[in-house]
Amino acid sequence: MTTTFPHAVPEGRYMDIERDLERMALQEQRLCLPHFDHATAWDLGTRIRARGETMGMALTIEIRLARETVFLFAMPGTAPANADWARRKRNTVELLQQSSYAVGKSLERDGTSLEQKMGLPLRDYAVHGGAFPIRVAHVGCVGCVTVSGAPDREDHALVVAVLAGMCLMDLAEIALD
Repeated sequence: MTTTFPHAVPEGRYMDIERDLERMALQEQRLCLPHFDHATAWDLGTRIRARGETMGMALTIEIRLARETVFLFAMPGTAPANADWARRKRNTVELLQQSSYAVGKSLERDGTSLEQKMGLPLRDYAVHGGAFPIRVAHVGCVGCVTVSGAPDREDHALVVAVLAGMCLMDLAEIALD
């Protein structure tokens, strides 16, 4: 018997989304730093830049602490559109304190959009991968790290990989398939 899911999401696709959402919830729970300040932001930003260069990516990188931009770098090969995508993805994380990719996958599963669900304009909010909440142990969400330049799943994976390294965590334990 085939199960029908809301809004005609095919069963196999629905299960893939559910698996990704479970992994992203684990990422958001486990990728928690002991502290976060301007120096940590610099370390995070330069690690992302180095990894992006190694992978041949052209990325815009933005890191915010308490809604203040504390690191911003546009690698050669990026365009102003990358900064705009970063802004829109970051807005989603700052409002919902979830990764932009997780928000997007949740909305896809439910067959809706931020505009339909919350009245948020697509011009100011994006639910593509690349923005991730920065959490501090025993504090909660203190900021956001965002990259833009690669396909959304790759943007998300890059941020997760770098944060996992900073948290001394085995990436295999939390990575998306």
